[in-house]
Amino acid sequence: MNWGPLQPARIDFSDAGAPIATDFGAAYPAGASAAARARQVFLAGNQLPARWAGRTRFVVLEAGFGLGHNFLATWQAWQADPQRSATLHYLAIEQHPPRLDDLARAHAATPWPAGARALQAAWPPLTPDLHPIALDGGRVQLLLAFGDIAQVLPELVAQVDAFYLDGFDPAHHPAMWDPYRLRALARLAAPGATLAASSASGAVRAALRSAGFVPRAAPEAPAPPPAGPDDRAGPPTPWPMTAADHRPAVRPPVPPGRQARPQARRVAVVGAGLAGAAVAQALAAQGCAVQVFDRQPGCAGETSGNAGGLFHGIVHAHDGPHARWLRAAAVHSARVLGPLLAGGRVDGALAGLLRGEQALDAPAMQALLDRLALPPDYVQTATLPTGAPAWCYPGGGWLAPATLCAHWLAAPGVTTRYATTIDRLQPAGDGWQLLGADGRCLAEADAVLLCNAADAARLAASAGAGGPAWPLQRVRGQTTLVPAQPGLPRLPQPLADTGYVLQLHDGRLLCGASSQLDDDDPTLRPDEHARHLATLRRLTGWVGTPDPQTLGGRVGWRVRSDDRLPLLGPVPAPAPVPLPGGPHGARARRLDQPRLVPRLPGLYVFTALGSRGITQAALGGAVLAAWLTGAPVPLPASLMDALDPARFLARAVRRAG
Repeated sequence: MNWGPLQPARIDFSDAGAPIATDFGAAYPAGASAAARARQVFLAGNQLPARWAGRTRFVVLEAGFGLGHNFLATWQAWQADPQRSATLHYLAIEQHPPRLDDLARAHAATPWPAGARALQAAWPPLTPDLHPIALDGGRVQLLLAFGDIAQVLPELVAQVDAFYLDGFDPAHHPAMWDPYRLRALARLAAPGATLAASSASGAVRAALRSAGFVPRAAPEAPAPPPAGPDDRAGPPTPWPMTAADHRPAVRPPVPPGRQARPQARRVAVVGAGLAGAAVAQALAAQGCAVQVFDRQPGCAGETSGNAGGLFHGIVHAHDGPHARWLRAAAVHSARVLGPLLAGGRVDGALAGLLRGEQALDAPAMQALLDRLALPPDYVQTATLPTGAPAWCYPGGGWLAPATLCAHWLAAPGVTTRYATTIDRLQPAGDGWQLLGADGRCLAEADAVLLCNAADAARLAASAGAGGPAWPLQRVRGQTTLVPAQPGLPRLPQPLADTGYVLQLHDGRLLCGASSQLDDDDPTLRPDEHARHLATLRRLTGWVGTPDPQTLGGRVGWRVRSDDRLPLLGPVPAPAPVPLPGGPHGARARRLDQPRLVPRLPGLYVFTALGSRGITQAALGGAVLAAWLTGAPVPLPASLMDALDPARFLARAVRRAG
């Protein structure tokens, strides 16, 4: 589902103590009043901090993030509690998020200045996506969902322990309190979930009852120590509120494709390239013991060993699954990779990227951006050095993939076994055995993640994967290295269109990459070097004429699917595909959505990243780790379905039905 376009908040700061949301004609809580309200209504209303004590993970969902006061109050209370949960996950929905300068202005007198500064530093581009943000050394995971609650709520995949309902009052924002919307909260409620709402309306309470939330007496106003030197609230204010406990008559089963395995603590990852390294570090951050296997002698695999590669976003007139996935992945990559590149832990640069546009002129490009309402800190119109129109992605750049893989694989909790080939997988109790060519068990694991490019399909088949064969294509790619020399263009940022050119730190230019299906030739081809030189001239205007016969480069292979989306998620189990009049038709018709397809317990895949491996790896790893462990998934449900390896079986069912 597409949530866009997004309209940022319009805020009137005429009264600094009570900023007004002009779209709703209502004031945001501010200052000490916001602190007292957050403690009384949302923390005390959800019996916090007592309920998160000793937990591994505690999940809060706020509808109506506003200016972030409730989040900052919750973060401060969590930090101050010695019995706090190991991690705090905070999901927040906001239809009209503030621009960064408005957020900073609203936080000028905040009782939580340190938290406010950290939130502002991590504030993402205002795109209609889920934005995962790690704070407090990763112990606090903020997941911002920018969009209308009616569209966002069905897309969340999480088990929520405490709900904060903090939209403007029903008179100013009736859509937030719609009974149908409130009933939709029940799907997300974890066992024992509680709820606090900033409304005492009888209609709101009735809607909550219909969702299984049973109102209880509102708590007494708490009187904890002030959160900061300016947090000097006077006598408690009797804020309107409803507190409730979730006591459903029936708890519907979780679809097979959404079931987690939180008991999986020993995890094996097959493949030490970008996909495997990203998954390994994400799982280790969730507390898993991760062992990574690769048949290569190191982490520089077929494409991860290239001298450099690009990461950047995308703009499509039809903002469909492909565009939304790559946009979310690019925004997340810039957030994750920026500190690594700035600190020299990974080789590369985040200085923006220009991608030539060959179908639209500059006015048409700007009209498209205006229609999609994409912000300038995500994408702008620009020109190439030759004057041709281009998209500028400020969060784009380049890096050496092997250095990123090495960094991720060095994460605490990750061990590696190189030069080790996994021949097949075999079920063993509640987990799996990884067997070598001689049948010897090389390792046992509670879960196995296949991140080994095209070979993932073979290992999945050895484990009994069901459904139609994954339509994977192995693509040969050659890059070209142009030596540093007088007159060579200086490129402050990578340039791309159908090809690309980037400047390595030693001054050489890396150009690429060719694309040939089903081609296993590992030798460098002068004719491909010549085509890359033509791309270099087209993008930069350079007139140099080096001899293609003398140029170096590299040949590697990447894997893509026929729909150009990666395979990400649990591997499907054998299931019937209906034929007209066949005996299994009625049963199989229930498999027409990927999430309904049965799975092989504890077996997952992340492959087919194609030419966008650097862009997709970080978010894909985070999504798969959350999918496995049961943490809130930082991807909308519709995009999970679009990437799900069971999507091909679901399509076959729909075609046959």
